Amino acid sequence: MAWAAAAGHLAEADAAEALEPADLQRLAEATYLLGREADALTLWTRTHRAWLAAGVKAAAARCAFWIGLVLELRGDQAQAGGWIARAERLADEAGDCVEVGYVRFYAGMGRLETGDVAGAAATLGDAAAIAERFGDADLLAFSRMASGQTAMWLGSQAEGLALLDEAMVSVTAGEVSAVAAGIVYCALIEACHRVFDLRRASEWTEALSAWCAGQPDLVAYRGACQVHRAEVLVLRGRWDAAGAEAERAMHSLGGTPSAADAHYQRGEVHLLRGELTEAEAAFRQAADLGRSPQPGLCLLRLAQGDVPAAAAAARRLLGETGAPLFRARLLGAMVEVLLADGDVAAARAAADELAGFGAAFDSPLLRAAAGSAAGAVLLAEGNPRGACETLRRAADAWRALDVPYELARTRALLGVACAHFGDADGAAMEFDGARRALVALGAGPARRVAEELAGAGSGDGLVTPGAGPLTAREVDVLALVATGRTNKAIAADLVISEKTVARHLANIFTKLDVSSRSGATAYAYEHGLV
Repeated sequence: MAWAAAAGHLAEADAAEALEPADLQRLAEATYLLGREADALTLWTRTHRAWLAAGVKAAAARCAFWIGLVLELRGDQAQAGGWIARAERLADEAGDCVEVGYVRFYAGMGRLETGDVAGAAATLGDAAAIAERFGDADLLAFSRMASGQTAMWLGSQAEGLALLDEAMVSVTAGEVSAVAAGIVYCALIEACHRVFDLRRASEWTEALSAWCAGQPDLVAYRGACQVHRAEVLVLRGRWDAAGAEAERAMHSLGGTPSAADAHYQRGEVHLLRGELTEAEAAFRQAADLGRSPQPGLCLLRLAQGDVPAAAAAARRLLGETGAPLFRARLLGAMVEVLLADGDVAAARAAADELAGFGAAFDSPLLRAAAGSAAGAVLLAEGNPRGACETLRRAADAWRALDVPYELARTRALLGVACAHFGDADGAAMEFDGARRALVALGAGPARRVAEELAGAGSGDGLVTPGAGPLTAREVDVLALVATGRTNKAIAADLVISEKTVARHLANIFTKLDVSSRSGATAYAYEHGLV
């Protein structure tokens, strides 16, 4: 269906002579599918009145339901409630009709949101029974979608996702209307976001994209759904498409608090590309709208070289963040920041906690992230053999998930571990693979990142050849200790706090098994670090 052409023809006909209610309803649906939500609501309102004037109360109730649902999805709950109440009254007056089931579906979703799970399950069961009796594909898909969300609420993740999968099958098989299709998909990708199910989100995103490709001008995604879609595209390495999706979400959500996630996602894309000024602006816009700018802002400060600011924020976040979903998304970045600051013990604790979330959510994505974090910590702890084993498994996991950026970063750490054993060929192979992937992605600045990963630079958290178990930042500190500088002078040279210098020194003494600055200085000269 060419929705723009259909809407254009119907609008021309309506301008010449008012359309009949059925055609006016088609115009409303086509307008909505083109992304013109406000115009669609106006047309649906006209259609509702036309059906009332014609005395067809069931059809008028259906229009009222769609108006209420669209208003609910964009956050206008008071207006939505009024229209749904009207839909319920008209459906009751119409008698035995499928529109009663639509009202029951809406009521079930409301009960689920208030925590009345048992009531939601019963109400949604009624809606599904009505859908089957009348053979209404849209209502049946909605009922399965909502039943899946209810099952997940009750802790039955596998059952819930299976019901959502079944609802999506009816979408891609062409059994439901285009308006319903986008709503079902958005519910599915929201569920996948909550349980870190990248594989399922990616598969259905590709399937729905293929379905949409045959319908020019279709805008199937809305608001928060677009943000989650952008997240999938980021992980897949399709950063241009992810940025465009975030932009569309920002446009559709306007200046509402719901737009905060869209601004944050846009900031992440800028950060990955090395567009640091633009990333900071996007994170600030997200914060202004009420969304935490973390962990993006921490990683931005790290990219800017302001390790103390990044570390201070990381410690605050770890101390105050309790929500499991947000905390699980936070921990990988916190490990990176804490290692850059030389706090290996805190990084170990964060990596172990992330591994726990991976097991609890049964999420391959979180398990891969936990493996990369654990491998980085093992390197910092001076255990390259353990790091090799852990990072190899993590790299395999990222490869299976098709997440190229994280795979490249993990391969770089593998190169560091190989270098510890004097395996120059193995290290070169991993570094080269990481470099080529980063350049292809446009990770920015890709050349500098690749050089640092290969040990040509002095990036925080990386191991310098000859440094043994020390990170690059610890090598920086050790080199200055060997010149006789005090902790205060080292702090000034490296733009870090004296407390951080002291922590680095404690780690250095432990790793090198020395008890004094002179012993550490001797090691530095023996290994060519000065």
